[in-house]
Amino acid sequence: MMDKRLKPSHQTSEQVRIYSLPEMPGLQLMQASYRNQTFPRHSHEGFGVGVIEQGALGFYYRGEHLIAPAGHVNTVNPDEVHTGQAATAEGWTYRMFYFSAEFLQQVAEDIADQPTALPFFTAGVIEDPSLATLIRHVHGQLSDDQTARLEKETLLLQMFSQLIGRHTYNPQLSGKPITEHAAVRRVIDYLDNHFDEDLSIDTLAGIACLSPYHFIRTFSNQSGLTPHAWLMQLRARKAKELLGRGLPIADVAVQTGFSDQSHLNRSFKRLLGFTPGQYRNSVQDA
Repeated sequence: MMDKRLKPSHQTSEQVRIYSLPEMPGLQLMQASYRNQTFPRHSHEGFGVGVIEQGALGFYYRGEHLIAPAGHVNTVNPDEVHTGQAATAEGWTYRMFYFSAEFLQQVAEDIADQPTALPFFTAGVIEDPSLATLIRHVHGQLSDDQTARLEKETLLLQMFSQLIGRHTYNPQLSGKPITEHAAVRRVIDYLDNHFDEDLSIDTLAGIACLSPYHFIRTFSNQSGLTPHAWLMQLRARKAKELLGRGLPIADVAVQTGFSDQSHLNRSFKRLLGFTPGQYRNSVQDA
C-alpha cells in the first residue's frame, strides 16, 4: 500500500516523508531522496542517525569534508555544525532517525539497566554493514502500521544496543561544549526568548558585553554559525514546533519572525529539507 505521506516536490523529483510515532515521543523518522538539495551550515537540537540507501551524501562535519556512500551509516550529535549535499550526480536517498537527548538517555539507561552518561556518536560516517542493514530494517518496520508496538520497541532497542556499544563515547571525557562560553550563552538564551523580533547586532553585542565586531567573531567561533544563521535556524525550529501543533502556515510565519509565508517556506526547505506544507501534512496523517 502506498504511503500518502510520500509527497514529491513540485519543483524537483525529490521526495520526502516525515513521521512520528505517538507511542515513542522524542523520536522522528524521515525518508528522503535529494538531487538538488543543498543544506547550509546548521546544527540540530538532538541526535540523528541514518543509513544511505542510494547515491552518496557529502557533508562538512567536525572540520572535515566527508562522504557517506550507499550502505554506510551517517550520524550527527547535538549542536555539531554540518552541511549536506549530493556527492554524486544521482543525489542520495537515505532513512534517518532524529531523536532528543532525553530519548537517547532513556534508551541508554534501559539497555544498561542503570543510570548512565549520555552517549555521543564517535564519527559522522560509519562503515558497519550489519548495523547499516539493521538500521534500514528497523526504520522500515517502524514506519509500517502493520508492525506491532512490541516488535517496534524490541527492534529499536536492538538497533540502539549495537549503535551505542560500537560507535559512541562518553562526552564527559572531552570537556565542556564550546557553546557554553558565557557571553555566547547569554546571547543564545536571549535569542530563544526574542526570536520573533527584528534584532540588531548592537543589541546582541551589548548583551554579550563585546564590541559588535568582536561579538560576531566570538559567536561564530563558539557556535559555528553567524548570529543571523543561528537566528534563522532557531526560527525554523520554532516554526516546526508550531506546525506540529496544527497552526496554519501563515500564522506560524508571523509568530516566528519571518517576513511572510514565502520567506518561511524558503528558509524551512533550505534548512530542514522539506516544506512547511509537507511537514504539516505528515503531522496530520500521523
